[in-house]
Amino acid sequence: MVAAQAAAEVRGMLRNGEQLLLTLIIPVLLLVGFSLAPVLDLPTSRRVDFLAPGVLALAVMSTAFTGQAIATGFERRYGVLKRLGATPLSRGGLMLAKTSAVIAVEAIQVVVIAGVALGLGWRPQGSPFAAALLLLLGTAAFSGLGLLMAGTLRAEATLAGANLVYLVLLGCGGVVFPLTAFPAGARGVLELLPISALTGGLRAVLGSGAALPVAALAVLAAWAVLSLGLAARTFRWE
Repeated sequence: MVAAQAAAEVRGMLRNGEQLLLTLIIPVLLLVGFSLAPVLDLPTSRRVDFLAPGVLALAVMSTAFTGQAIATGFERRYGVLKRLGATPLSRGGLMLAKTSAVIAVEAIQVVVIAGVALGLGWRPQGSPFAAALLLLLGTAAFSGLGLLMAGTLRAEATLAGANLVYLVLLGCGGVVFPLTAFPAGARGVLELLPISALTGGLRAVLGSGAALPVAALAVLAAWAVLSLGLAARTFRWE
């Protein structure tokens, strides 16, 4: 039942034009556009080496946070979650199915974005295990934040809030603009954001061949524990 629901969730995501725009088209356009057009002063000579890890982090945020928050918020508003909760599929099974669907879509995103980046000349380094661990912790952190928002706010507020947070974190999370471009006082705060930790960690591993980035993993783990704990306590199914 969990596998069937997860497959239905994946089909729903991939058939939704807005979701597809958010999860695949925008990240790929950002990667290609900023890699080919010298409109930003980036700290590396090969622009794609700086941008590819950030776009991978953005893809995780778009699926695990923005897309999941909006979809779950409207499912709660229209009673879909209530009806699913009354089926033989338990609520725990439903959450497992949603998580599995998010991971499946992220796997597609990683393949597509990495393929485009490789075509642009990206040559990743480092441990695939370390990168996968960062992506999984980032998924947990952003999923918790998405479910926290979807389970406590009205659907319209979730729609507006999730898109606003997406734009803010895109601009100040180190995805396309390096954190060194911000004042030193603000930089310390920005580095504690989950998108900054995920972007910085992926950049250290895939760009510099670093070992496990302990600081980034700690920030992501803290966000995951806090957000998932709050979501579990405050989520309203109706």
